[in-house]
This record gives sequence, structure tokens and C-alpha cells, in this order.
Amino acid sequence: SSTSTSSKRSTPHGPLETWRVAGTFKSIDYARSSDYFATASDSAVEIWSPDRSSPVQTHSDLWGSDDTVSIVRYNPAERSLLAMCSADRGIGMFDTRLSSPLRKTVLSMKSNCLEWNPMEPMNFVVGNEDYNAYGFDMRKLDKPLMIYKGHVGAVLSVSWSPTGREFVTGSYDRTVRIFPSRRGTSREMYHARRMQRVFTVNYSADNRYIISGSDDTNLRLWKAQASAQVGQATAREERAVRYRQALVKKYKHMPEVRRIHGARKVPKLIKKQTALAQVSKESERRRHDNTVKHSKPGTVKTKADREKSVVKQVD
Repeated sequence: SSTSTSSKRSTPHGPLETWRVAGTFKSIDYARSSDYFATASDSAVEIWSPDRSSPVQTHSDLWGSDDTVSIVRYNPAERSLLAMCSADRGIGMFDTRLSSPLRKTVLSMKSNCLEWNPMEPMNFVVGNEDYNAYGFDMRKLDKPLMIYKGHVGAVLSVSWSPTGREFVTGSYDRTVRIFPSRRGTSREMYHARRMQRVFTVNYSADNRYIISGSDDTNLRLWKAQASAQVGQATAREERAVRYRQALVKKYKHMPEVRRIHGARKVPKLIKKQTALAQVSKESERRRHDNTVKHSKPGTVKTKADREKSVVKQVD
């Protein structure tokens, strides 16, 4: 088990408390309805109290695996429920009131981030190394609720909007995308010529702005609604905006309106990699169709994309 200490700084500008473990911290999160906070380190997942110098609980060897837990997040509604991502490509649930974990699902590739939906606390989304984000219901981890596609690089960070209706992702492909929670494609994509790999994203509390941090040592501020006006709008301008939104909503089923409304300027590299991925997907589909065609009926099963992403479940 890891050893830990807590010390107080005497300088007026130093930290109030310091907690140490034998290893490095990977992730930290706090409980919304209590004073406890959880950390994930090289050795264990630990629950801490600000009033104690040692962890309240230490959980190591989860699910019989020594792989490092890289992400830990408290459920916004259940104070004792934790979700975590581990280095063995797993995502799992853990109840701090029990001495054993609840359930775990192993995906085809490693997950880099995890966030709960603030308005629907039974759902969460993870960003994966396979360029996709996956939405899960914690009550049924055998397959994701939704696969969010569009990135051509690993998804490194996700953040939900305060309304819980959409979330933003930051990716290794140097783009920021906004996904509605019930649609598998992004409604908006942000990029800049000098912006590098995006390692962190977050929503502002008023749901109007998005902050991104990238590998070029810069923080960037984006509008959650790209066409929204900054500052106070007059009554006439507000009526014009509502009228235009009503027109788009009324005629969005028409192909031309849908094409214009969804069109975004995409960097050449993203466009090229997207085309290559599409060619690879079509090749895989033809290969599967040929295998089914030349095999005995019933011997080759067709699996949906949501089922392919899950390798196994561990109870």
C-alpha cells in the first residue's frame, strides 16, 4: 500500500495542506455533497478528507488487475459512486461503501478522459484513443448508448455543458468539436492555424463560452454558439435572430438547407485523413460482405459498431 503524509506550510503564500503518496498522481476529483476528494495514483485509488493526513480509504488491485487507474470521477448525484478509466483499456464503476468494485467494461482501445452528464447523472462520456467518444449508461455497460465520430486523432479531453445537452471534445488532431448528446456527429468544429494538440477543454458556467488549452502553450476562448453576438443585443436584433432560427428549424429537412447549415471549413489535413478513413471503412465493409457471401449461412455474424467497441465485461 502507498504511504502518505500531510504537512502545513508556515509561509503565508504557501499551500494550506500538502498530501503525498508513493508515486505520481494521475487524476483528482471532489465529491459534490461532502468534503471528501478522490485521487488516482500509480499504486491505488484513495479517498481523502481535508482534516486527515492519511487517506480515509485505499483501494488497490481493482478487479484483480495492477494496471494504473488514470482517471477518477465522482458521480454528481451519488456521493459514493466513482467512475474510472484504467490503463488496461477498462472503464469501471466503484462504490466507496463496498470493499469490492461494481462492474467493469474493457474497450478495444484505451480511454483518455471521462465526464458525467451533470443533468443526467446516470450517463457519462469517455474519449478514446480510437478517435471516437462513447456515451454510456452506467446501468448497462455491455455496449455504448452512442458513438460520437468525426475526430481523426485521439480524443484527449471532454467536458459537458451546464445544460447537459451537449459536450465539447479536444483532440490530438488539433480541433475542438461540439457534440449534441443525442447525435453522433458534431454540430460545430473549431480550429486555428497555429493551434496544436488540444489537451484540455471546459465550458464556462453560463454555457456561452468554451476554453481550450493546447500544446502551443495557449489558452483560447471560443463561443459555444459560433454565430452568437457578443454583448447586449437590441430587441430588433433578438427578433431577427429568432426569425432566422425558426426558418432553419422549419426547412432543415430540405437537402440544400441542411447542407448549407451544416457546412464547415475543414483544414486540408483533416479532410485528407477523413477521406482515407472512409476508404478504409468501405474496404473493410466489402471484405466482410465477401466473407459472408462465400461462407456457410449462419457462420459469420454481423456486429454493430457499438458492439465492436466492447471487448469484454468484468464483474
